[in-house]
Amino acid sequence: MATELQRFAQLLEASLDPKQNKQAELALRQSEQQPGFSVALLQIVASESYGPTIRLASALCFKNFVKRSWTDEDGRHKLPSNEVATIKQELIGLMIAVPPTIQSQLGDAIGIIAESDFWERWDTLVDDLVSRLTSDNPTTNNGVLQVAHSIFKRWRPLYRSDELFTEINHVLGKFGAPFLSLFESTDRSIEQSNLDKQTLRQLFSTLNVMVKLFYDLSCQDLPPIFEDNLVAITSLLHKYLTYDNPLLHTDDESEAGPLEHVKSGIFEVLVLYVQKYEDAFGPHVEQFVRSSWNLLTTIGGETKYDLLISRALQFLTSVTRIPHHAQAFNDKSTMGQVIEKVVLPNLSLRESDIEMFEDEPIEFIRRDLEGSDSDTRRRAATDFLRGLSSQFEQMVTEVVFDYVGHYLAEYSKNPRTNWKAKDTAVYLYSSIAAKGTITSSQGVKSVNSFVNVLDFFQSNIASDLFSDTEVEPILKVDAIKYLYTFRSQISKDQWGQAFPLLVKHLGSSNYVVYSYAAIAVERVLALTDDVHRPVVGQEHVVPLSQDLLEHLFTLIERDSAPEKIQENEFLMRCVMRVLIVIKAGVVSLADRVLAHFVKITELISKNPSNPRFYYYLFEAEGAFIRYTAPDQPEKLETGFYAPFVSILSNDVQEFMPYVFQLFAALLEASHSASLADYYKSLIRPILSMEVWLSKGNVPALLRLLTSIIPRAASEMASNNQIESILGIFKYLIGSKTNEVYGFELLECVISSFPPATLQNYYIPVMQLLLGRLQDSKTESFSLRFVRFYHFVSAKQDESLGADFFINITEQIQAGVFTQLYMGIILPDTQKLARPLDRKTALISLTKTLTDSQAFIEKYKKGWGYSCEALLKLLQNAPLPAATDDIIVEQDVDDMSFGVGFTQLTTIRKPSRDSWPEIADVKTWARNYLKMANARTQGRIDLFGRERLSAEVNEALTAYLQ
Repeated sequence: MATELQRFAQLLEASLDPKQNKQAELALRQSEQQPGFSVALLQIVASESYGPTIRLASALCFKNFVKRSWTDEDGRHKLPSNEVATIKQELIGLMIAVPPTIQSQLGDAIGIIAESDFWERWDTLVDDLVSRLTSDNPTTNNGVLQVAHSIFKRWRPLYRSDELFTEINHVLGKFGAPFLSLFESTDRSIEQSNLDKQTLRQLFSTLNVMVKLFYDLSCQDLPPIFEDNLVAITSLLHKYLTYDNPLLHTDDESEAGPLEHVKSGIFEVLVLYVQKYEDAFGPHVEQFVRSSWNLLTTIGGETKYDLLISRALQFLTSVTRIPHHAQAFNDKSTMGQVIEKVVLPNLSLRESDIEMFEDEPIEFIRRDLEGSDSDTRRRAATDFLRGLSSQFEQMVTEVVFDYVGHYLAEYSKNPRTNWKAKDTAVYLYSSIAAKGTITSSQGVKSVNSFVNVLDFFQSNIASDLFSDTEVEPILKVDAIKYLYTFRSQISKDQWGQAFPLLVKHLGSSNYVVYSYAAIAVERVLALTDDVHRPVVGQEHVVPLSQDLLEHLFTLIERDSAPEKIQENEFLMRCVMRVLIVIKAGVVSLADRVLAHFVKITELISKNPSNPRFYYYLFEAEGAFIRYTAPDQPEKLETGFYAPFVSILSNDVQEFMPYVFQLFAALLEASHSASLADYYKSLIRPILSMEVWLSKGNVPALLRLLTSIIPRAASEMASNNQIESILGIFKYLIGSKTNEVYGFELLECVISSFPPATLQNYYIPVMQLLLGRLQDSKTESFSLRFVRFYHFVSAKQDESLGADFFINITEQIQAGVFTQLYMGIILPDTQKLARPLDRKTALISLTKTLTDSQAFIEKYKKGWGYSCEALLKLLQNAPLPAATDDIIVEQDVDDMSFGVGFTQLTTIRKPSRDSWPEIADVKTWARNYLKMANARTQGRIDLFGRERLSAEVNEALTAYLQ
């Protein structure tokens, strides 16, 4: 075992070396199959004989291994039971003993394990944690509490459920009382150690985690044990919100210390309690409001206090939303004091803000953008002012107008020197002008009834956009941001004048100015009116598009280092938007745009580092393919081939799902019914099972494979590749995650290969499907099976049909079709929700009634039931699908990036209609039934009288007239 440990340690060390990491990671993945691999990783983590980087790498490897290999889709452990038991037995003590950097990785691993096992399969965990708590060892306590936090923080985003509350009550029953006792003993220890710097810092680390745990334990509901002890708890929280000790101060002006972390955490708890438990917590609010006021009016402007100030302002904002608490501010003199002493100091620019603007411009933009999750003073002060305005709009507006007028007057005295005063004025005005939620798509939808945002812009801001010289860059950013924020308040005609000004500022030499210009241009181009027409239409953008795109690409490519090219996602998002808006207007620019895309893709594939940038890059390439490939397919295929194949051959996993989608879009844009040699080289690699094992690849690979198969069916059959395809189907259908893709592949195969070619495969395929229905049926699987039946049944004229399906199933087990049809197919047919699925079922049932010999002769009752099902579907027949060119986008802020699948919306594949010639399916069904009835000398009419009730027969007769 020692030899194996050494080998694993060497591989872990090699995984940190860019020259060896891919081979090392591959070797580690192969080693995962060895028994005891996970325990060996923990042994490396525990051993001080290995260096800290190797131990950290082992902890990270363990976390990722647990994420992949702890349980299967059904929650069953994938590891041997003895290995599972050993991990649970060793992990808690190990996490307590290791350094904090390693603790965080092990904590994540514990959280993953807890997700599946806690609490019912790990019911000893809380007892184990409680038994390790001490009254005098903060180091041990910190480890225990970190473990608890890594498990309990999972509750924060979850929806309420009986299972969740059972788990929380299990924890509170065992952990609640010891937790409160530790809170009290930690308080006593702090009092006793107030002159011992090292111990004091350890105790404040304990207190910091305890405050986080207090939030965890309260996030879903107010625990009874906390409600019973609320006076004592709030007393302790208030004590440490106002606590000070020079030993805990830090000399670093930018790095928050223990005091700031604890107080910030307390404010987070206070916001939760005000918002959710005001009925119980209300009597305690006033003391915290007073303390917040004292803190905000006395604390310094150093950046180390930024999070604390933001959280304090968030607390006051939550208080203002409760009318009876907000009355404390319902006085003009008080409001003036609040704005002067709390709002203005935190809304005004500081030297640190200006330094960030100049030295870290991309960070400045990300923090400053509306909707950012950064806890900045400016954002918190703005939100607080808006909270006050929502309660006392007229009074707040009057007080703020006095300050806005004052700052504008200061600016006018000496614009060169007093430019910060104007920045403050614009921020103040914007803060009270906006009402409600500011959306990413529309900006401000509702404004303060006492302001006129357009007049203010024209009188005080517009000149900063028109002027080419002597305007501070930050004021230009303010002007652009004002248009960006209030874009929905500006009319289409007004945008006709303002839009060129935004485009002009893309030419600024200042990073923040041209980036904000790109942000504003992109959002304005995405803006639509009340009937979904673009505010700035294609006809206005096409004439600008060549210069606009060329300039954006120049800004992106100005530094060729991979990490610098992909630093600014806002520029690439603007490129994407321009291409979406100009549509086919890009065709004349294809050569230059293609060259830029190829260059950028090749450079960043060497070191992908910004998921948002490369998401927008591939969306932009998708838009380019969508509008250019139909006219110039060979040009795009030739241009993109080298960078895309390089990504696949070099296993750039972050990019592979995107590349598979783009290859598919290129192929789908081709007018040829056969497969060009360009794509034939892709067949063998994508039929390799290994590439399908990455979950993120599956949807994209499926799209590419199902685009290839119809064009290359004959050649694939000749090359004996059908079994490889069905091997992929078997893999997909065996997984609950991928079963829907398995059915999609199967339907493609059945549609593309002649029935005779597939003759030897129908029974094994059906056995797989029936096995899943018997052993592990899910609602999703059942519905897809029903759709598959109707898909086969509806293809009566392609040597398939209901009788074909019946014949296959009856060869497997006599009588099984009746069970399937009556138990699953008929009942679940009415559950089909997608219009194309209902259309398929409707066609299937119609042809069953008219053409199936089995239903005519053998399943006479089944014919009647099928007719009833058909008539129910016809009552709510699917309407013809609308066709448009609208790209329905995802909100990137709601997306998670990583080595996984992200749908490219610019090339989203439309749902495939196997019967496009049938537009109005209800009319089609009527005509088909009438013709079949005439063709069979009234057989449908006869069966209706014989096999249906009078009421149902009357409904059928209406379709035969």
